[in-house]
Amino acid sequence: MTISYNWLHEYLPATIEPERLSKILTSVGLEVESLEKYESLKGGLQGLVIGEVLTCEKHPNADKLSVTTVNIGSGEPLQIVCGAPNVAAGQKVIVAPVGVTIYPLGHDPITMKVAKIRGVESHGMICAEDEIGLSDNHAGILVLPAEAKTGMPAANYFQLYTDWIYEIGITPNHMDAMSHIGVARDVCAYMSHHDKKDFRVKSPSVNAFKADNTSLPITVEIENNEACQRYSGVSVSNITVKESPQWLQDKLRAVGLRPINNIVDITNFVLHETGQPLHAFDAAAITDNKVIVKNLAEGTPFITLDEKERKLSAEDLMICNGAGEAMCIAGVFGGIKSGVKETTTNIFLESAWFNPTDIRKTSFRHGLRTDAAVRFEKNIDISNTVNALKRAALLIRELAGGEISSELVDLYPQPKEKAAVQLKYHFLRKLSGKSYHFDSVKKILASLGFEVIKEGMDDLWIAAPYWKPDITLQADVVEEIMRIDGLDNIEIPAAITLSPSVEADRYKYLYKEKASNYLAAVGFNEIFTNSITNAAYFDEADLGNAVKLLNNLSAVHNIMRPSMLETGLEAILHNLNRKNQDLRFFEFGKTYSTSGSGKYEEHEHLCVYITGNVEEQSWKSKAVAADLYHLKGIVARILQLCGISKVSWKAAEDNTAAKGKLVNALQVLIGQDVIAELGMVSNTELKRFDIKQAVFYADFDWQQMLKFMAKQDLKVKELAKQLPVYRDLAMIVPKALAYAEVENAVKKAKLDKLQRIQLFDVFESEKIGSDKKSLAISFTFLDEEKTLTDKEIDGMMNKIMDALEKDLKAEIRK
Repeated sequence: MTISYNWLHEYLPATIEPERLSKILTSVGLEVESLEKYESLKGGLQGLVIGEVLTCEKHPNADKLSVTTVNIGSGEPLQIVCGAPNVAAGQKVIVAPVGVTIYPLGHDPITMKVAKIRGVESHGMICAEDEIGLSDNHAGILVLPAEAKTGMPAANYFQLYTDWIYEIGITPNHMDAMSHIGVARDVCAYMSHHDKKDFRVKSPSVNAFKADNTSLPITVEIENNEACQRYSGVSVSNITVKESPQWLQDKLRAVGLRPINNIVDITNFVLHETGQPLHAFDAAAITDNKVIVKNLAEGTPFITLDEKERKLSAEDLMICNGAGEAMCIAGVFGGIKSGVKETTTNIFLESAWFNPTDIRKTSFRHGLRTDAAVRFEKNIDISNTVNALKRAALLIRELAGGEISSELVDLYPQPKEKAAVQLKYHFLRKLSGKSYHFDSVKKILASLGFEVIKEGMDDLWIAAPYWKPDITLQADVVEEIMRIDGLDNIEIPAAITLSPSVEADRYKYLYKEKASNYLAAVGFNEIFTNSITNAAYFDEADLGNAVKLLNNLSAVHNIMRPSMLETGLEAILHNLNRKNQDLRFFEFGKTYSTSGSGKYEEHEHLCVYITGNVEEQSWKSKAVAADLYHLKGIVARILQLCGISKVSWKAAEDNTAAKGKLVNALQVLIGQDVIAELGMVSNTELKRFDIKQAVFYADFDWQQMLKFMAKQDLKVKELAKQLPVYRDLAMIVPKALAYAEVENAVKKAKLDKLQRIQLFDVFESEKIGSDKKSLAISFTFLDEEKTLTDKEIDGMMNKIMDALEKDLKAEIRK
């Protein structure tokens, strides 16, 4: 929310310095995210002065230059070389002396220095309009009227608008602060409480409102009373649509709005003043002088003010004319045919309350996040529609020369009652940690617009004002009291009593921390991707059990992710587009699925992504590209850290790993349970994301792994007293044989003294056969109780060779 310091002070009874105001706003929960000085003209014409040209002579060395002497009201006259054809003695001009910085339109700032131009010194510049940012006119220097006072600062002469602009971070429950009067109300409440004076908001009077005539009566009919619970309107005729006065343009520009014309500018002004959105219709578009608030048929075409045709939903509330033709998407955006144009002479002004839920859905459905929609969706003050309407009508009559040409229409079928809330003082003390005096509590609440309904010995019944529709619980009232007292005044107790909780599933977090620390230590970066993703990434089979969003925020974020691969590839693409080629990511996250209405499941995963090089090129080694074996090592280490050792590895069948999105894929199993899958992302999937380098991906079924982690007992043992024994073995096997089958065959021998199996060489040659390969494997044996004998080692090696020859038909090389 953007707030103007100058504008805000029109509603405050006293002047507050910008810095103090910043502290007050933050203290009451309206956090000031930035405070910046605003100038309607860049540089604010600082240092520029009005000068009088005393003499003007031709430059001795240049036909198109003039040498002038200029009086700037102080010191000796300045000698300035000027190239403008219209410079002459006796003129009043704008002068930039030496040391002053000017800001030409479309160019970099220039700081004046003493310059020698064709042999003649120049001590400054006589300025044209474009050279100081006033306009794009460069026909010649700017000549001021003769009565302009010599030596007067240019900023004073042009009366430039300067301001301080606050960017305020407003939480969703503070819709009452989405206007200058709303913010002023909180500031006055704070000052009343802390300065012990009665500060009240200076609201603009609308007592002068009355109909000038009834020449343009327009009737209103509401068909959907749930979506539109109050609708107010009035007609204004004989207006002149033109440029707004400078004061109004300055205010709008200061808060980031572009002035359009006096009618539209007034509606925007009242919106930011009061928080009530307004809309002006060209009365010529209102057929039969009748406005109907209703829903139209699904798919009805409607052209909005931005000249785009949109297909309406049957749930979109529309403002229609007597013929049933749509004129405006209620509370969101106007239509091209009914908008105010330069030729408009009569208007109908709308001020209404629309259902927040309906407005939010319509706004997101059509991708129209307008200022009006943002306020309606947060639930505006339903009691303020008529007041804002009168304010706007009076301004239009003043600035556009119009006449109020109808009685004010106000349809309010079921007036809302104020929410009544009971505040118990002991609850206030318990929640705030502070003992407030009863009178202070009542004064704070009164300054915020609350009414006391009933007062008891230890409680207070109050009615919340309409501009605070979020107040429904006594905790909400406590928050209001604490805000005005100052959130930075919350007392900190000397001691805090707590009962430590017992973590029944601590192992769950321990193993997660272990895995995270390991991955971070070996060069991985943790990422957090959006669990809401794009349905276009998935085929019909994937989407069959996907959780689809009913009210998605955007067209490309419409389902809960059924897989984590796609959101990880988005992160990889984002980095590749920024020349980060070597990436190692990991993410703990969830996938989502459904088996029917109300039956939803979340599944926890740990996913690892590698692309590019895993080792950079240096003076003593070449770069090492990522491959499946590197990823397999990472996966094996994570399993080891999690205490999972009795696993089997097998090649995944086609179109099974990651739902067919991996190639050369492996699966890690415990019994029949798949606890992890890894492989290289298929080219088809990479093309979908326009990724042109290999990506390796591992997906741990963390939820499944937790079952086995929980069964692991932490064991501690002393280091072995004996030395390990190593034996190597070479064998020839079919080229297509996976190494995992070798390990499985050795494990079947059930040798309890075998500590480790390590493949250290693979050799392929025509000499051993084109369909063969030689594997060299190292075996580590250890008996922790005694030294192994040669006979025992030979016996175990014989068992290994027998198993390999029998199960794999391996040819042992001797």
